[in-house]
Order: sequence, then structure tokens, then C-alpha cells
Amino acid sequence: MSDPDSAESAIRDTRWVLPATILGSSLGFIDGSVVNVALPAIQSDLDAGLATAQWVVNGYMLMLGSLILLGGTIGDRFGQRRIFLFGLVGFAIASIACAIAPSPLSLVAARTIQGIAAAFLVPSSLALIGSAFTGEARGKAIGTWAAAGALTTALGPPFGGWLVDTVGWRAIFYINIPIAAAALAMGWRIAAAPAGRTYREFDIAGTIAMVAGLGLLSYGLITAGEGNTTIGGLAIAASIPFAIGFFFIERRASEPLVPMGLFANSQFSGANLLTITLYASLSGSLFILPFVLIYANGYSATMAGAALLPFSILLGLGSRYAGALAKRIGTRIMLIAGPAATGFGYMVLALMVDLGGYWLAFFPGLVIIGVGMTITVAPLTTAVFDAAPDDAGGTASGINNAASRIGGLIAVAALGFAFGGSDLSILPPEALRMSYRWIMAAAACLAFASALAAAATIKDKGQQSRAPKPPDR
Repeated sequence: MSDPDSAESAIRDTRWVLPATILGSSLGFIDGSVVNVALPAIQSDLDAGLATAQWVVNGYMLMLGSLILLGGTIGDRFGQRRIFLFGLVGFAIASIACAIAPSPLSLVAARTIQGIAAAFLVPSSLALIGSAFTGEARGKAIGTWAAAGALTTALGPPFGGWLVDTVGWRAIFYINIPIAAAALAMGWRIAAAPAGRTYREFDIAGTIAMVAGLGLLSYGLITAGEGNTTIGGLAIAASIPFAIGFFFIERRASEPLVPMGLFANSQFSGANLLTITLYASLSGSLFILPFVLIYANGYSATMAGAALLPFSILLGLGSRYAGALAKRIGTRIMLIAGPAATGFGYMVLALMVDLGGYWLAFFPGLVIIGVGMTITVAPLTTAVFDAAPDDAGGTASGINNAASRIGGLIAVAALGFAFGGSDLSILPPEALRMSYRWIMAAAACLAFASALAAAATIKDKGQQSRAPKPPDR
């Protein structure tokens, strides 16, 4: 017997998918751009050190980076709508736990759970758009979704800084609740996908190896950065067997989380190496910048958030045009020029920090970094898709997404080496600026390394050989 509501379900599907997924995705965008601005206030209120600030960021990124590929597979198995709703509920509950956290440990634990929820929420949101729209309508829907994400990313830091100054840092997590509730109400009206599809198996062993390896590496780097080199070194050493085991598991798995055959294509390998190094530089620099603005330059949280607007606006508004430009001149030159410009921007930030005023010390460098990243982001996505077989585009995109999170995870974990385990809130301004210079210099080196990786591996479409389709097992 046919479902009498099937026609209405189809209408509901396209009517509510876009607003629901925009709101759902905004949770991740807002948290990603706001938390860094709130870190100084979190440190002060919870009487926490640098390691806690690192884990507030890394607990989230560890789980999101490690589980995002599994989250996509689980969405395919149980339905993207169901997993989207599950992710929304989990993210809202974790946000409440973050907001009421009485101690550093409880906040880190809640952020970790938030990262797990985001690993279900992020891949399912875009997958819902892909299944609800076709042809030209799909392109317009994805463009609208991306533009909304750019807008929330740009407005997140100043809005979050204002919340920190006027209400307190806990408000940046409470604000997630009404957003999640609205997305949940709309998502509930999305029609479920039809049954009868085939599904991939879950690569649980590979996922466990990835989480354990990255977790131990992050813990080791943070601990060693605090000055406990023995325990830190042991944790880093313990991560190595898990990394080796991960590659061994993936090669033998019938449905691997990361199909190793994709990396036989040098462009795919190079694009992901570029992603890891470039996003490591970006995450490290954006982590330290609010501390310097607030502790060394006397900015309020609102002012520190507003200081990031040039970067966010350029990236949000320019990426669409960069994608069109890549179609005309090719991805190779843009993936060399973009990271190189980004590295130059970090050098400007490092060299001009002593000038004091925002318009000389910070604005020029942030504009150059914004231009460099704008030139890079859309062509990088194109290069990843061009290097993968036609039927592996989603997997290739997921791997590249995870690579960006992993690069950021490692960079933030290693920041303690620049401070010798000192608490940022008690460092003299000049000492904080000196550490900032070293971090920006390291970020510049990573960005220049990204440009070299592009020069060595990226070819324009038609010049590269596509990766062979992994054989069926």
C-alpha cells in the first residue's frame, strides 16, 4: 500500500533540508571560530593552564577528525536524516555540559563529546543536500549552504567576543541550544531516504587505531610542551604502533575507512600533505592570536573577535570567485601562490607585532593570510576531486576534511614548546610576543612547505593520471 503522505514528504524534503542543514552546520562553524576568542576567559575563570586551553580545542578536533569518515558511513547505513538528528541532539546536550562545566576536566570531556556529535552532524548535513536536490538546484543549494557557512564563520568571533564580555564565556555554548532546537524542528520534517540501498561495512578497528594514535600523539606533544618530556616522549612513542597498525588495518580491510589505493596518485597524496601542513599553520596561528591581542595588547574579547574579521570576510566572500578562477587558469598555480602568500602573511605578523597598533601590527598580515587562503581553499577541493576516481569523490573529500582537522590537532598540541610550559596569562607582554613570533615563523615555514608540496605534486586537470579504482575484495 502506498504512503498517502509520500507526495507531501517529497515537498517537505526540499523545503526544510536547506534551512535545517544550514542551521545544523552553523553549530560547527560558530564553535570553530568562537572558542579561540573565549579561551583567555575560560583560562581565567577555571584557573586553568595552557594545556587545558589546548585540550578544549583538541578534544573537539581529535574526535571530529578521527570519526568524521566513520560518521559518513554510519549516515549511509542508518539514514542521513536520522544521523543528522542524532548529531543535533548530541551536540546540544554536549553544549549544555560545556556551559555548566565546573572544572577544566569536565569542560574538556564535554568538548570531546561535542566533537563526537559533530562527526555525525557535519557529513550528514551536506549529504542531505546532495540527496534532496539534483542538477542545477543542487549547485545552488550547496552554494547557499557554503555562503551561509562563510557568513557565520565571519560573524562568529565578534559576536562570540561580545557574548564573552557581556554575559560570560559560558554563553558561547548556551547559544547553541536554540540553534540546535530550530534545526531539529526543521530536520524532523525532512523525508527519510528510500530503503533498498547497499552499505559499506564499519571499519571499527581502523577507527580505534586512528583515535588512539592521534590521542596519544596529542597528549604526548602537550605534555612534553609543559616540560614533562619523559611522559610526553613515552606517549609519542606509544602512538607509533597505532599509526603503523592503522596502515596495516586499512590495507587488509574489505571496506577500509581510508582506501590506501587513493594515495597511489601523487596528486591526491600531495593535496593531503598540503592540507595537513597548511591547516596546521592556520590552526596554530589562530589559537595564539587572541591571547596576544588580549594579554599583550589589552584588547577585550569583542575587539579580539572583531580583529579577525578581515581574514574571515575575505575567505567567505572570495572563495566562490577563486573557484571560478581555478577553472580558467588551473589549480596548480593557485595552490602554489595561495600557500606562499599565506606564509608571507605569517611573516608580516611575526615582524610587525611590536608596532603595537592594530592597523600596522595585525591588519596587513591578516589581510594577506585571508587572500592566500581564499586563493587556496576552492582549488584544493577541486584538486582532490580531480585526483580521485569518479566513484570515490565523497571518500576523497572526507579524507581531505579529516586531514585538515588532523593538521590543526597536531599544531595546537605542539604550541606548548613555544612557551616552555608557562601560563600565558602571567607571561610578560614581551615574552608572549616573542613566543608569538616563533609560532608565526613556524606557521610561515609550514605554509611555504605547502606551496612546495603543490609545486611537486599538483597538475592541472588532463595532465594527471587518475588513481585506479581500488579492486573489489
